[in-house]
Amino acid sequence: MVSYPDSQGAERSLAIRRPPSVASHSSRASTVRRHRPHRSHFGGTSYQPQNEFPVFTHTGDVEIIISNGRKEQRYLLHKLILTQCSGFFEAGTSEEWANAGEGSSSQSQNPAALARLPSGGPQQKKRWRYELDWGKDDDEIPMLIQKKAESTLFGADMPPQPQPPPARNKPTVSSSGFLRSMANFSSLHIPAPETDPDDDTFRDYDNLFRVFYNYPPTLDPIQIANAYVECKSLLHLADMYDALQVIGPRVDHHLLRFQGRLWKQIAKYPPSYLKLGYLARSKAIFAEAMVHVVGQWPQGINQLRAQTPEPVIELIEDKVDEMDELKAKVEGKLFRLTLTTSRGERVTPSNNWLDWMAMSLFRQWLAENTTPPPVPILKSPRHPPSRSGDDRPQPPPPVFNTGRVFRLLGTGGSSYLGHDECKRFLRLSSEHYTRDNLKRFERSMDEIKNKAKDIVKPLMRNFLELDLGSQGGGLPYLTCTRIDPQDFPWDE
Repeated sequence: MVSYPDSQGAERSLAIRRPPSVASHSSRASTVRRHRPHRSHFGGTSYQPQNEFPVFTHTGDVEIIISNGRKEQRYLLHKLILTQCSGFFEAGTSEEWANAGEGSSSQSQNPAALARLPSGGPQQKKRWRYELDWGKDDDEIPMLIQKKAESTLFGADMPPQPQPPPARNKPTVSSSGFLRSMANFSSLHIPAPETDPDDDTFRDYDNLFRVFYNYPPTLDPIQIANAYVECKSLLHLADMYDALQVIGPRVDHHLLRFQGRLWKQIAKYPPSYLKLGYLARSKAIFAEAMVHVVGQWPQGINQLRAQTPEPVIELIEDKVDEMDELKAKVEGKLFRLTLTTSRGERVTPSNNWLDWMAMSLFRQWLAENTTPPPVPILKSPRHPPSRSGDDRPQPPPPVFNTGRVFRLLGTGGSSYLGHDECKRFLRLSSEHYTRDNLKRFERSMDEIKNKAKDIVKPLMRNFLELDLGSQGGGLPYLTCTRIDPQDFPWDE
């Protein structure tokens, strides 16, 4: 928790002696004057300087201006808070930076000026000033640039910045036409307010400083797609200013409030949420997305290469290798699966031809579904050669993923090699096709399926928070990847 300075600018009331003429007035008049509220010379109540977020008039020492010429947002914050939350401000307000001549006042660099201050008098208060530089091109990322700021005396109230009067696009409605305007109000078409193209930048910086001061950021609490975009933008800004350790937990907390909807969104866009989870240092989001990415690999490789740190890619490849080794072991056991006779002997064509045929059909189905299809020798005639004589580039073949096959094996029953397939296969040998043989054949196939189901159990483990039952039959890839605490590629 970050504690924030309280206002120390308490005003002192001064006792003023009344002249004799005033003392001769009646007690009623003096009582009225005594309880009459104080008024300024310019009318209205007296100005009370603000000393709360985002402008700490009495205690703030870092001024930040976000302006694009159409609107402006001003912050007067504390160096202590900013340096604790951001490495950027820690470096920018350091003595090394000040000695380099950036953002330092003339008095702070001149010891003689400090020596001229009376002993026991108010100390000099160093101030810093930052302005947002939008860059010359649209491709440039806006960045805070430190400007020179003058020092002030501790305890001195800084005058408020004059605010421009609000723009009026239409003349003020007179009181005589007010009722007539209200009568026609229902028939008026009120256009939607125009949005500034830089509103997202204003929002991100405001959220950044709000989190620094332990205020909740203004992120969409209803639409998870909008919340993702806003959180991603805020995290990239925090990464620029070396503040991910402070911003990440806030983003993690906000997204986890979506619960089941979050897991469904991660299943739709696992590479995107993997990158977000890494930036936010969210173990839940990162692990959930990693299970999907490893199960679909290399489907998301183009979205992750050169966009994520190398330790993340190495973790993915390590988990993919672990899954491939596990699948190879399971495949070996499946191909060695066999039935036995009543005497405990292995089934062969000589001692039980029908059971041996059931094992042959299962192995053939397993080989076809766990082996990538052969590459065609002849080129596809769909794309004729171009005029230059070069063939047009062919689209890459679809990724071959055996996860669907192992899920069928783990489900068993009629999910594969059902009644029609068994019947069609047995009819290939007409002399052995009878109703009784078909029943015996299906019983043997069921026994093989039950043994196969036990073999693939290690691949059927699910380490997702997502409810697979809500996916209409499960996912077409394996979700048995486990992310252990030591696997997260960031320092605690």
